[in-house]
Amino acid sequence: MSFCCGASMIGTKGTLKHYRTHIHNVPILFCPVCHRIDIHYMIESEYEILAEYAHGDGASEVDFQEYVEQEGKSMYENCVNHENEDPMDVVSSQIDMALDLLSFAKQLQDPEWEAELKKRLGVLNSRRNKLKQRRTSEGYC
Repeated sequence: MSFCCGASMIGTKGTLKHYRTHIHNVPILFCPVCHRIDIHYMIESEYEILAEYAHGDGASEVDFQEYVEQEGKSMYENCVNHENEDPMDVVSSQIDMALDLLSFAKQLQDPEWEAELKKRLGVLNSRRNKLKQRRTSEGYC
């Protein structure tokens, strides 16, 4: 499981820019709290090689899936959440984990960690409220 600022990162695919080359469908991990993006550790070296070759060839765009074999790699099995999940479920899951960690931080009497977790919960709660508002305005309950 990958963590960032204490939140578990979401497994997805995205487009990354390497100099002037856009590389599509790169397996990445995304933090729902601070929005940090990491290249998935299992394909990091393949990404670097492809990015350098594509840049050297002057390619403006390449598709990672066309050049790198990923079959047999279960990259997202240790991710708590995935891109194709309902955003409300992702946020709820992240809030539950942060609350569990907050309880543990209180047991350890770690005020610094508690403050970080409370800040993260504030961000996640704000995101949850925006999702609720969007669903209400779109006619969902």
